[in-house]
Amino acid sequence: MNILILGYGKMGKIISEIAESRGHTIAAKINIDNREELSTLDPTKIDVAIEFSQPEAALDNIKWALERNIPIVSGTTGWLSKKPEINRLTLEKKGAFFYASNFSIGVNIFFKVNEFLAKLMNETSGYTASMEEIHHTEKKDAPSGTAITLAQGILKNNKQLKEWHLVGEGQGSEQSLPITAKRIDPAPGTHIIRYSSPIDEIEITHTAHSRQGFALGAVMVAEWIPGKKGVLSMDDFLSF
Repeated sequence: MNILILGYGKMGKIISEIAESRGHTIAAKINIDNREELSTLDPTKIDVAIEFSQPEAALDNIKWALERNIPIVSGTTGWLSKKPEINRLTLEKKGAFFYASNFSIGVNIFFKVNEFLAKLMNETSGYTASMEEIHHTEKKDAPSGTAITLAQGILKNNKQLKEWHLVGEGQGSEQSLPITAKRIDPAPGTHIIRYSSPIDEIEITHTAHSRQGFALGAVMVAEWIPGKKGVLSMDDFLSF
């Protein structure tokens, strides 16, 4: 396949290396410094775009691909307030848009474990839920997109909680899930869910050792998406 890389930072570079190692061709590598090169590309010679840029660039990058009938896979976080606009454009253009806050297969299993535990804790009293996430200092958004996905999974399944809040940015209510975000190098990503009581504590943790799992997952999705239509997610890819 011919793959367009939109966002050529650390993730983009690893994605490019993995894609080429799997026999794919990189049509172009676009970042903030050479964005004007998009106007010179022939969309008919691009099979799929993989977008890992910055929150302020994601919307325009995704629109560019959808408007040219290029399937696009995005892992950029911090822009999701505008995702409904992209969902509408995807359906209008009859295109394919795949978004995941985390492409790691292990993390997506962790999402399911988190939801199952939240259901169990919904029937149990005396425990206080909290979350902690740790990433490298170059990560701009907080909490992480993965943490938000985990929080949504908890809120959907534990009716004792109605919202989440970031610790340090206001005081949440008794029905709010506190999320502590830490930025420590060189951590690629750790997410911890805790349920604490005076008697004991239940904790589940996912720790990424490198970005390789995220990048490989994105390339595997890019290999899968040609011929698909609509707004897609890891549940569609993994058939959960």
